[in-house]
Amino acid sequence: CYWFQCPNTSLLLAICAACIGGTFQYGYNISIINSPTKSVQNFINQTWLERYEENISEQYLTLLWSSIVSIFTIGGFIGATIGGTLAIKFGRKGTLMMNNAFALLAALLMGLSYPTGLFELLIIGRFFTGVNAGIGICVQPLYLGEIAPRALRGAMAMGTSIFITGGILTGQVIGLKELLGKEEYWPILLSTTCIPAFLQLLILPWFPESPRYLLIDRGDDVGCGTAMKQLHGTDNFNREREDMERERISAMGIKPKKPWELFMDRSLRWQVLTIILINAAQQLNGINAIYFYTDYVFEEAGIPEVNIPYVTVGTGACECLTALTCGMLIESLGRKVLIIGGYTLMAFWCICGVTNILITELFTQTTRPAAYMIGGSVNWLSFFFIGMAFPFIVVGSNCFVILNL
Repeated sequence: CYWFQCPNTSLLLAICAACIGGTFQYGYNISIINSPTKSVQNFINQTWLERYEENISEQYLTLLWSSIVSIFTIGGFIGATIGGTLAIKFGRKGTLMMNNAFALLAALLMGLSYPTGLFELLIIGRFFTGVNAGIGICVQPLYLGEIAPRALRGAMAMGTSIFITGGILTGQVIGLKELLGKEEYWPILLSTTCIPAFLQLLILPWFPESPRYLLIDRGDDVGCGTAMKQLHGTDNFNREREDMERERISAMGIKPKKPWELFMDRSLRWQVLTIILINAAQQLNGINAIYFYTDYVFEEAGIPEVNIPYVTVGTGACECLTALTCGMLIESLGRKVLIIGGYTLMAFWCICGVTNILITELFTQTTRPAAYMIGGSVNWLSFFFIGMAFPFIVVGSNCFVILNL
């Protein structure tokens, strides 16, 4: 509270409710897949042997494992392409609530893969976790950016990065052998993706829809006022309401734009180019590859196998600490400084924490959902490329040099 104005308690809880089933779920599913790597590979090999009476080749096993890991990004791409449309049709809160169906279905499929002897269910389940993550990481920052007052928008929207890193760290801890990291527990471990979904279904209904969405997209003045009183308090929302009114007047008669319309609008050229470059760079630097394939990376680095899970938790803790630090500094230092500083210190911190909030501030209500769709699509396609290619390039000692060129 010394660096920025303290948020209303209801607003803080609403942010937590949105993030737990959104970007927390995304981060959790990035890291949770690493712990059971060898257990799942043994399961695939055993299943293959029972079906075809021969062992699977090492190269084909690597390809199957890469597919299980990377299909998550294809689902994420699809989720990102539909997230903006769903947010317009069903609202920001409504879309987040509906999105949990994908996580619950994924948990069921992955939990059934072992008893049914069908490793294909892992691929389908990971695909649905990706769809859930793609929609969540598109719609949740949109919701946060619209419910937070302007003075707190940067700090509150940093909840996106904080909960991503928190999800990554939680997945790493849950995957330790002292908890669910033992070989016989891997179906349960992969099914725990249902827990954040249940939590969001229980908590988020107690909080309102985005006031900006209610006023500008739905024309619901009464609903907007009620939502702002709950989120901002009875005396603190007049300036925000005036800002919304100005945006509503400027947006009257203008329909929400489609992604391709943003490319055709010359006045938005630099904004679109900015989000494309930043989202591509965020994945192509290899930041998430280390969580997908931690065992591969640290084995090549010469770290003893018994110590790898704990070194992994250390990397997650470092990123989580960095995200929390950025959350406190973003309003005083600004977005540009943190982005440039993040890439400058890539070798030490390997994080760029303010990408998601830029879209909220660079675009208006009618262009914001489409901008999130573009940024999310680029992010997920880059993520897919890294996820598929990394197991094959990690055998070289300079793989991260290649990724950061």
